[in-house]
Amino acid sequence: MKPSLSFFFLIISTSILGQTGKVYDNLSMTSKILKSERKYAVYLPPDYETSDRAYPVLYLLHGGGDDQTGWVQFGEVLRIADNAIKDGTATPMVIVMPDGNTGKRGYFNVGDWKYEDFFFQELMPFVEKTYRIKGEKRFRAVAGLSMGGGGTFMYALHHPELFSSACPLSASVGSLTIDDLKERLQRNGDNLTEEQTQKFFEQHNALNLIESVPVEDIKTVRWYIDCGDDDFLFEGNSLVHIAMTKKEIPHEYRVRDGRHSWTYWREALPTVLGFVSDAFHQY
Repeated sequence: MKPSLSFFFLIISTSILGQTGKVYDNLSMTSKILKSERKYAVYLPPDYETSDRAYPVLYLLHGGGDDQTGWVQFGEVLRIADNAIKDGTATPMVIVMPDGNTGKRGYFNVGDWKYEDFFFQELMPFVEKTYRIKGEKRFRAVAGLSMGGGGTFMYALHHPELFSSACPLSASVGSLTIDDLKERLQRNGDNLTEEQTQKFFEQHNALNLIESVPVEDIKTVRWYIDCGDDDFLFEGNSLVHIAMTKKEIPHEYRVRDGRHSWTYWREALPTVLGFVSDAFHQY
């Protein structure tokens, strides 16, 4: 007796469901802007190697003291993304995790260190050329924790035209006062002039940017903000929530039981993947 079509469908379906994604965590690219090799990690969804289609992309930023392996090793991105795709709560996507381990400077331009220029002028074009990625705002998202949450806020507020959604987790929203910034710059050995310090404060403080960036531009980004009730960065995130509420900027704001820890961020990641997937699917 010949096998039925349903039998073949069962075999094919089982094969697809049995696939897993892949993570490569020691890749690198040459940066002319930073005059160095910059490492990155990438998650490729389960069907990436068996399909020819292009995928949406999530740029996932790590926190201070980590590197491109943070979300791989401690954030368990492979397991969490595979499970979210398998159960249908997230769409298959490419996840890019750049190495932002740049001392105390984070993901920004500070003095001669132009990491933000590198991200937009070199990393993003490189990624979109190297991987099958849809290079439109609708199919691009950014998320990150702590220092990477700060990068998420700044990148999406500096370039709302590039991201469909932004998900800062336990984010460092920027120095809340100019004096705090001066003290931090001094500790880090960054000798900026008064004018440079003022400009940096204006451009790297989420509260200032919410006031200065056109509201209609900020509203083109879907926002998911999450910070634990015992997190030392709780105040800044709360103030951002209040500022967005006053400006009538739609956003999701979550305060869960937890502190500044990988346990908290691993629990957040499935929700983040679902949230950015909703943006990818919108028309």
